[in-house]
Amino acid sequence: AIECANAVSTVSPSYAKEILDPWYSHGLDTILKERSFKLRGILNGIDYVYYDPAADTVIPKNFSADRVADKIANKLALQKALGLPEDGEKPMLAIISRLASHKGLDIMSEMAYGLLQYNDVQLVVLGKGEARYEQFFRELEKSFPTKARALIEYDRDLSKRIYAACDIFVMPSASEPCGLSQMIASRYGSIPVVRETGGLYDSIKGYWEKDGELLGNGFTFSNYSAAELHDRICAAVELWHDGDKRQRFVQKIMNVDFSWNVSARRYLEMYDSIL
Repeated sequence: AIECANAVSTVSPSYAKEILDPWYSHGLDTILKERSFKLRGILNGIDYVYYDPAADTVIPKNFSADRVADKIANKLALQKALGLPEDGEKPMLAIISRLASHKGLDIMSEMAYGLLQYNDVQLVVLGKGEARYEQFFRELEKSFPTKARALIEYDRDLSKRIYAACDIFVMPSASEPCGLSQMIASRYGSIPVVRETGGLYDSIKGYWEKDGELLGNGFTFSNYSAAELHDRICAAVELWHDGDKRQRFVQKIMNVDFSWNVSARRYLEMYDSIL
């Protein structure tokens, strides 16, 4: 297929570069390097009708970038439903993922106990996968009954309620061709914390400030390290506790365009170049 095709597309520009490396390419690096001139990377988009906090009928309270304050009602509702302390001023972290090592659950498990022990945060995990991680998060909930919930299931409606409720979304993948969860989280006003790989690197840029302006649209880390993940989560929590910066930054990330409109134009450009 690679030999015969006029163009070869992947789901993000960074992944198009990564698959030239044997670690990512699963034996296809030789042919991909030989035909790298065919290779394109086009970032996926998300369905802006299905994922729309302003009109979503699944979440308890609709909100938008112009009504960020209404988001808190979703957190209070989820806290009540899960039996967590109902506290709007307590930052809620979330992971919605297949529970597998390459999704970063190994480094997450290295630092989760310390994170919850020394920080006044809540953590909600939704997903199924490898038995060791399912068991780990169940044990984490037992150790921190007022801070952690392990929802070992697959539930699309529940996932949207968590996106709407959480303040910080954690996605520390070892590899991620594109990733959609970080885009959905942004759409629902949850600050992404991601590792700089594949589509995560292309879609989320690290937070920094210049002359009072808040730049970037999330918190990122480079090395596949539990320490770096912990550091960036704590940085996101620190920003969240600053009410003014929180509102401005959440509005900023909700206004990033992750719709298919952008991606569709890139595909049209690719098809035009072939013709």
